[in-house]
Amino acid sequence: MERTLSVRGLFRISRPINLLLVAFAQGMTAYFLVETNAQGLPVLQDYRLYLLILSTVIITAAGYMINDYYDVKIDYVNRPHEVVVGKVIKRRVVIVLHTVFNFTAIGLGYLIAPRMALINFFAAFLLWLYSNRLKREPFIGNLTVAFLTGLAIYLVAFYYQKNELLVFTYSMFAFFLNLIREIIKDIEDRPGDRKHGCRTLPIVIGFRKTKQVIFAIAISFVGAILTVTFKINNAHIFVFFGILGIVFCAFMWKVYRSDRKNHFTQLSAWAKLLMLMGTMSMAFL
Repeated sequence: MERTLSVRGLFRISRPINLLLVAFAQGMTAYFLVETNAQGLPVLQDYRLYLLILSTVIITAAGYMINDYYDVKIDYVNRPHEVVVGKVIKRRVVIVLHTVFNFTAIGLGYLIAPRMALINFFAAFLLWLYSNRLKREPFIGNLTVAFLTGLAIYLVAFYYQKNELLVFTYSMFAFFLNLIREIIKDIEDRPGDRKHGCRTLPIVIGFRKTKQVIFAIAISFVGAILTVTFKINNAHIFVFFGILGIVFCAFMWKVYRSDRKNHFTQLSAWAKLLMLMGTMSMAFL
């Protein structure tokens, strides 16, 4: 039965685990890579850091809401038991929540600095555009989400103007890994996407060629990480990324062998685990 607002439905539609991962990544970036603010005080003592993290989390939650709003017909095909919009929460309530969340995040950004409000507005607009149009086009939608994921990490260094190159490295890590994950999700969601006229990569170029694209991205990813690792020249990082490299190779082997929907669902979870491992490597720096 459709309800006006359900706490359980709101919890499901906002993807709390993903939001916690975003907050964790920004917190780790601030503590281990940025460390101090412009006044030389520990960054964890700066209330603006928490406003930044909160605004990012709120915009991300709003992005999930609007994505589910536009994808409700597709989700009835791909994952009917997980549909929230129109089933647990009224569609108009989702739109209102999306609007309130975005304006709240932009307002929080303005309290930090006007430039952060502009970035939050840009991110909110891009997430709406992605949900409304870009995700139904080949590759451009995947790039959009991957870019915004990397931006969430880089935002901390951008605001504090510290260790920007090092944080940019982790932003690239997040970008490549999420780009692979988004393409995997497109493979997983082929039935609903095809039925409703989406032109995602697996539908346009086919299943096998999409796998080839994933492997090409993986090679670029490994090359970029190796280059930066040698430049950093830290023994702990060599060990950590060596272990991460073994896990990533196992991940790519599973990509190669996968051919069923449940396989790609598992791979999406693997990508989250790799992201978590990469974030934790900040502690070794």
